Parts: sequence; structure tokens; C-alpha cells
Amino acid sequence: ALRIGGLAVDPPVVLAPMAGITNPAYRALCRSFGPGLLVSEMVNARGLVEGSAKTRRLTAREPGAPTHSVQLYGTDPVAVGAAVRVLVGEGADHVDLNVGCPVTKVTRKGGGAALPVRRVLFGRIVGAAVAAAGGAPVTVKMRIGVDDGHRTHLEAGRIAAEAGAAAVALHARTAAQLYSGAADWSAIAELVDHLPGVPVLGNGDVWVADDALRMVAATGCAGVVVGRGCLGRPWLFRDLADAFAGRPLQPAPTLAEVVDVMGAHARGLVEHLGEVSGVRSFRKHVAWYLLGLPVGRARRNELVGVSTVAELDAALARLLDEVDPALRPPDDVLRSPRGTTRGPQRVTVPEGWYDAVDDPTPPTGADLLVSGG
Repeated sequence: ALRIGGLAVDPPVVLAPMAGITNPAYRALCRSFGPGLLVSEMVNARGLVEGSAKTRRLTAREPGAPTHSVQLYGTDPVAVGAAVRVLVGEGADHVDLNVGCPVTKVTRKGGGAALPVRRVLFGRIVGAAVAAAGGAPVTVKMRIGVDDGHRTHLEAGRIAAEAGAAAVALHARTAAQLYSGAADWSAIAELVDHLPGVPVLGNGDVWVADDALRMVAATGCAGVVVGRGCLGRPWLFRDLADAFAGRPLQPAPTLAEVVDVMGAHARGLVEHLGEVSGVRSFRKHVAWYLLGLPVGRARRNELVGVSTVAELDAALARLLDEVDPALRPPDDVLRSPRGTTRGPQRVTVPEGWYDAVDDPTPPTGADLLVSGG
């Protein structure tokens, strides 16, 4: 089992925070297939402290969750510390700090993947979170760096560990790569060697359970973080549990079984968000669930156009009437990328950002961009 502070994570699998995806409904669905540490969508420290209703919804604990894990974004040590106190006071068992966001509107203000460049400020943010957590483990999720000319993962990992982080997760791409190309697993191995005694988690290109085993074997990492690989495949957590336990993997679900999961997912979103928002949120998952299955454009279009649970149920029933319910997706699509594949990009950071790496001043306006969530 992976140990993160006082938490035992067995199998050593973490669900990566994904905006608009890893809400309580999806976390509960993934947990129904297999255990792991399932992290919330990213929430903004300032929005949390200010009492934003949107942020509060994002921090909701999923029903029956044995561990409540929340990812936090912030660029000011004072705000981050205050937000961690709120989270832990309301029952969070684990807080993950996001310093890997590659989105331009965030990096151009000094947030996300740009933040570790300012090493003193970064260390103070991690330290403030650890001090406020009251024993709950704080972890850090980051990228290799801004780009190949500004690789920060080794120094940032050391700083995080010295500030008290219980573990460090590395998405083995730079912000400039976004989600393009192949993840550089050798960077994970470098970080493992650089941080003896501190659990390092690997993230990037874990599409099937065997990828997770290969990553651990190749890098020595203590566990894996799964993001896009589980989109439309929450049963990947079952496969990962079996793989890490040395059990044979179960067959991929049939179309009929996939349809059952789709219905359960949609109903969970409706319970969490209400029917209008829940069904609308579900529609983006349709293509991921049906990847590789001969469903046809007409049925796919019908499913992404539904507005109510009744319409969804009717569309799924028509799908099963027209397509063999016993069909399974072909093996060759299992490693097909899901979600965004955008990149590469030119990363924008504030003027002079690389010239004052020891400046502890929080960047101006970075939190405003994502305030309230």
C-alpha cells in the first residue's frame, strides 16, 4: 500500500483532479469499481475563504467516501493557509496543492505551472498549507516545468518535501507540451532518485492497467495518478486493483454493461447538480463511453442532445435495440487518448518572472482568474 502521511492507499492509485469531471458523482462511480484516493476538482483558495457557493459545491464529499480529498489552487500563502484550515475543519482528510495547471490565463499571471519558478514563494505556500492542515497530509501535484528551458520539478520536489509535503505527484510533461506527445517517464525516475524517503507519484499516459505496472517498474514511483485514461472507463479502477494485486483482469464490459454505467453516471450527476445541469454535464461523457463501439453517428448525436433523464433512457434503449448488447470495444482502442490532446503551446508568464526567482511576493491577480472555483 502507498502511505501518504497517515493515509493508506491500496492499491496505490490516485484519481487526478479534472475540471468538470471529478465531481462527487464521478468519484462515487469510480469508487464503485475499485478503491483508490479520489481527488475533487480543483478549488480556488480565495473563493473558498470568501465563501463562494460554487466553490463550496466543488468541495462536497461524495456519499460513503471513506476519505475526502480536495485539490486546492492558490498563489498567496495567507489565503492558502486559511483555505486549508476551512477544508480540514469541514472534514477533508487530504489536501493536494495544484502547481501544474498549464492554462495560459493562469500561467500568464504567475499561477499553476509557472509558480514553482518563484521558489521562495512556492515553499512558503506549501509550508503554510502544511502548518494549517493540523496533521492531515498535504501533497503537491506539478509538471516537469514551464518548458524544456525551465524545468523545475527537481528543485520544486525538494522544496515541497522540505516544507512538509507528504508526497509529490509529477505529470511528466511540461506546460508547453500541454497534453501532446508522450509523457517523459524518465523525469519521474529522476524525481524518485532526488527525493529518497518521500513518495513520488507518476502521472501521464496511464491508459490501461498494464501501463501503471510498467510505470512503477520503470521509474520506481510509489503509485500512479490516473487522469484521462479513466474518461468513459471508470472500471479502470477495477482493472488497476486487479493488476496491482496480481489477479487476472476481467473482460472489458459489454455494450449493455456500458449503458448501465452511463445511466448510473447520469443519475449521479442529476442528484448532485439537478436534472438540467446534470444531464448537460453528462453529455460530454458520451463519446468517451462509446469509443470504439459501432454505435453510429445518428445514435451518438441523439445521446449528446438529450435534456432529461427520460430522454437519455429512451435513447439508450434504442441504442441497445439497434446494436448487439454483447459487443465489447476492440483491444486496440483501449490506449486511444481520451479527453484533450491539445498542444504544444507557447507558455506566457509575467514579465520578469524568470529574473526574480527568490521574490516571495504573491503575483497580482492570479487568484482572481479562478476565484469561486
